[in-house]
Amino acid sequence: MMLRIGIMCPSEIAGRRFMPALCKMKDVQYAGIGVHTLKERFGENISDKNVCNQVIENQKKKAGKFADQYGGKIFDSYQSLVSSDEIDAVYIPLPPALHFYWAGLALEYGKHVLSEKPFTLSLDQTEQLVRKAKARKLAVHENYMFIFHNQLEAVKNIINSGEIGSIRLYRISFGFPKRALPDFRYDKEPGGGALNDAGGYVIKYASQLLGPDSQIRYAQLNTDVEYNVDLYGSGALVNQDGTTAQIAFGMDNDYKCELEVWGSSGTLVTGRILTAPDGYEPVYVIRKNGKETQGKFPADDSFQKSIQYFMECIKNDRIREENYAVITKQAAMTETFRNMAARHDQRWQV
Repeated sequence: MMLRIGIMCPSEIAGRRFMPALCKMKDVQYAGIGVHTLKERFGENISDKNVCNQVIENQKKKAGKFADQYGGKIFDSYQSLVSSDEIDAVYIPLPPALHFYWAGLALEYGKHVLSEKPFTLSLDQTEQLVRKAKARKLAVHENYMFIFHNQLEAVKNIINSGEIGSIRLYRISFGFPKRALPDFRYDKEPGGGALNDAGGYVIKYASQLLGPDSQIRYAQLNTDVEYNVDLYGSGALVNQDGTTAQIAFGMDNDYKCELEVWGSSGTLVTGRILTAPDGYEPVYVIRKNGKETQGKFPADDSFQKSIQYFMECIKNDRIREENYAVITKQAAMTETFRNMAARHDQRWQV
């Protein structure tokens, strides 16, 4: 089966990560890329038509460069892409607030959907899309590609080997310096905020490490009133055995992407646990009472493996149904975190 996939928007991640992974695959054909119309981008809120038209022209130029590099057709609107008979599936790398509408429309046109994270901005929206996908027997996939990297299995093997003893605590941290503005992450309307971005990663990995009975026990979001989005946060998850995972995340932070597993007889620490690129060999350290040993996890292409999993969801009814539940659980965990944090929201003026 040759899957014809279209990309909605020539975004940075589409060119830098998605297409290099896609080009390695033999059973997926890149069909083309969409550019938004004036109305799709701005709705009825067109205050300065010249400025708005320039935004459209800039995206067309990006799409042209994309086509020069990868080929494929340029669709003159998102609507024409999702409705096209030349497309079997849609990859959505848009800002989070746009995922629900465009994924829903793609499903109505019979397209499978691979969406960047978060899948939507609420549990209700996610459940609506999952019901729509189920009714049409279509695959949907939330692109948390790190979960497919083989370093996670290597971490699990070290833990299960007993080398660091019984697990006392997990710590997962993911944050990065403030990005240049304008950037949708610092704007509430398109779905910005640290929880929607970096926070989803640490919640997902913590719940995976702790198992299906993990629950959020503490949640904190720190919101900057200037941007009206959360810039950083922290929390804790606990499972029925009492094992705890402390999580921290942010998008105005010193860069960190770290896992620490503290055991009764040793500690495992590794970086790039959530963001290892293709070909990179993550380094880990095991500390035992002041002595350190260092090793490397094997390189992997987690983005390609995420696309391959999406293909399996399309082909296999069981895997597709399992992934519906995985996506819904992530939405539920994130919403629980957000609601819990809202009870003691901290806002400040930078």
